[in-house]
Amino acid sequence: MSDLLARISDQPLNPDEVERAVSGPEHGAVVVFTGKVRDHDGGQSVSALEYSAHPEAERFLHQVCAEVAAASGLPVAAVHRIGPLTIGDLAITVAVAAPHRAEAFTVCADLVDRIKHEVPIWKRQRFADGLSEWVNACG
Repeated sequence: MSDLLARISDQPLNPDEVERAVSGPEHGAVVVFTGKVRDHDGGQSVSALEYSAHPEAERFLHQVCAEVAAASGLPVAAVHRIGPLTIGDLAITVAVAAPHRAEAFTVCADLVDRIKHEVPIWKRQRFADGLSEWVNACG
């Protein structure tokens, strides 16, 4: 599955790219998830984020995507951003295509959860009061 789109990028993300990577005439449903930087977390005002990744993070991302694609029999794609991001920036884009919507939604949700828990990407939140905190620092 060499043409599987699973990438870590320091450039702005394009949801159309992940949708194109999974679309085909046999699929009536394409679910595209975009995770955006929000302006709050845990009651605190967030001013910006910074994502850092382990040097092998892209390999982990590719492995997770390949496993989900193999288990579901569906095409999947995911791109995760690293570097400094501001409020509203896209942090992750994920797409799954299926003949019908229910399976596409389920597989997309599972893929996002696996990426969050298995790919070594860490988030540093910067708060409006000048403090910051690392989130998911154990990968």
